[in-house]
Amino acid sequence: MTTTTSTWLALIVSLPTNSATARMRIWRTLKGLGCCALRDGAYLLPDQNSLRRQLDELAAETIREGGSAWLLTVQADTEEQGRLYQALFGRSEDYAVFSKALFAARQEFTTATPADLNRSLRKLRRDYEAIRAIDYFPDETSASTEAAWLDFVSAVETVLSPGEPQAVDGAIALLDRAKYQARTWATRRHLWVDRAASAWLIKRFIDPQAHFLWLESPADCPADALGFDFDLATFTHVGDRVTFEVLRASFGLDNDKGLMGLGAMVHALDVGGSFVPEAAGFEAMLGGVRQRVADDDQLMQEIGAVLDSLYLHFAGESQPARGKIKEIT
Repeated sequence: MTTTTSTWLALIVSLPTNSATARMRIWRTLKGLGCCALRDGAYLLPDQNSLRRQLDELAAETIREGGSAWLLTVQADTEEQGRLYQALFGRSEDYAVFSKALFAARQEFTTATPADLNRSLRKLRRDYEAIRAIDYFPDETSASTEAAWLDFVSAVETVLSPGEPQAVDGAIALLDRAKYQARTWATRRHLWVDRAASAWLIKRFIDPQAHFLWLESPADCPADALGFDFDLATFTHVGDRVTFEVLRASFGLDNDKGLMGLGAMVHALDVGGSFVPEAAGFEAMLGGVRQRVADDDQLMQEIGAVLDSLYLHFAGESQPARGKIKEIT
């Protein structure tokens, strides 16, 4: 393994013995940064601007708590010394623990509910991203774990949403809402997050008189219907946007605070992304409704009320509701 850096950051900290809370908080932050503990109170990291800023903040906090702190730049004198420093940051043990959890989750595919699978996927995604964030020197173990992780994500998506669309490249054109009224809209049946939220968005903000078809297969989509959330549909994933976000952008709704909040939630649940606190609750409700009712029209009646409430929550109390979904036919 060859070194990729010869300059390192060393943080030396000391806190009073009566600062147990501050000591624990600082230790947890150092652990989260992936610091290597050279000895008690001495920590090493690669010399990167973002890490230097965070260590500067920790040093300042240590001094505020009545302790002492020194942030030093350390130069590896030889290539061999650089390799020894770098070896301290190997993440093989972390990846081994993660791979074991990945294998265990894979064994539960046949008995897990959709909500269980999504919870497992979210937890494992957080664990994986936490390791990758501090994997400063990726190696073959990193690459093989990434391949296993991507395979797991693909398998979960296949179980939860057979026929999940692949994102296409291209610009999103701004459309005239007046030309999309009283239309037939079609998507895959057994609605899940993006399809359910997109149907709600269509009925609530785009085409109040929309008629929906829930397809057994995308091949069943009538030629005159507006398909959404499947490959080659009129509206589907574009770039890093899921279908809900594409519909929102297509009809000039990207400035709506409530819809922006909902879009972040749908994105996180559908393809991953920034943590959205409301996501787990919405997913649990949708999973429960889907287990209880087999009819997608009934599902939309129930989950539409949930999305109405979440919309108001994200929009803030100052923005009034624009009506509720009465019936989707």
